[in-house]
Amino acid sequence: MKNFAIFASMTKKIIQTDKAPAPIGPYSQAVLVNNMLYVSGQIAINPATGQLVLDNIIEETQQVMNNLKAILEEAGMDFSKVIKTTIFLKDMNQFASVNEVYGAFFKSDFPARETVQVAALPKFVNVEISVVASM
Repeated sequence: MKNFAIFASMTKKIIQTDKAPAPIGPYSQAVLVNNMLYVSGQIAINPATGQLVLDNIIEETQQVMNNLKAILEEAGMDFSKVIKTTIFLKDMNQFASVNEVYGAFFKSDFPARETVQVAALPKFVNVEISVVASM
């Protein structure tokens, strides 16, 4: 019964903003559970146009990070609240460029992170990033 009491006290809120792209499947942009925010992986879709930003890896990563920023802001947070990130790359040779853009969004107390190369990503983009943040 202890586990049930913990689960019963959980509050869950769906976070949705028009300043980030709408989900392309059956998932939410982010879910806030108590003081933890779980942000779904973001790709480089410009929310204003609905178009992919794939000109180069720098601009693509910038769009991904801007999408994450918009979702964090909708939840009343910013990158200083991020505790964990996951970066998925189509080509690990682009790691340095992605890392440079990614790093510019964090000032100090960097989050934990893993970066993995994958065979393919949604819409065949080059990078996808998800985050977990805490109030």
